[in-house]
Amino acid sequence: MSDKISVLLVDDHSLVRRGFRRMLEDEGDLQVSGEASNGEDAVRLARELHPDVIVMDCALPAMSGLAAVRLILEEFPKQAILMLSMHSEDTLVRQALDAGARGYILKNADDLGLGSAIRRVAAGEIVLAPEVSRAPSLKGERNSGLTPRELEILQLIVEGNSNKAIADRLSLSANTVAVHRANIMDALGIHKTAELVVYAIRNGLVNIS
Repeated sequence: MSDKISVLLVDDHSLVRRGFRRMLEDEGDLQVSGEASNGEDAVRLARELHPDVIVMDCALPAMSGLAAVRLILEEFPKQAILMLSMHSEDTLVRQALDAGARGYILKNADDLGLGSAIRRVAAGEIVLAPEVSRAPSLKGERNSGLTPRELEILQLIVEGNSNKAIADRLSLSANTVAVHRANIMDALGIHKTAELVVYAIRNGLVNIS
């Protein structure tokens, strides 16, 4: 059995897919198990191939990448999906995360970091391009830009759970929980757990029984 991370590439440009395939297969621990040029084929191949990670372009003909993400996650809610886009607009990022994608990176970035992003979403992390992470309107909104998973972990932190306890509760590794905790603090600009708890309660990010 292969220990490689299997990847489904979805992009409507064959040259882009070919370039990504070469880039990933040079990594050694990543394997492209299939390619799709539109949303319909992406959904079909997700069913057939059960890839570890789907790399999905946002802009696809006929069915958009976001629509394909929603359909795939309805059927396979634990599927790891990494969105690729030429655009860093906050609305698009928000829609991708709300649809259930675990990451959003930019195709035109100087350092795409695709292999690293794939490994991280495969491990359960949320990955955002630096240009997206710095977008001001992703912070300070009603949920402060946190993903549903981060809000879930924030709730458990406020309840006094350790990283290990949270990991056991959510069937994650303690390291993944630690990364989520760090991402939450970074998103909110907070560096101490006590301050995090106070902020979460004051801003209504958690339920207090």
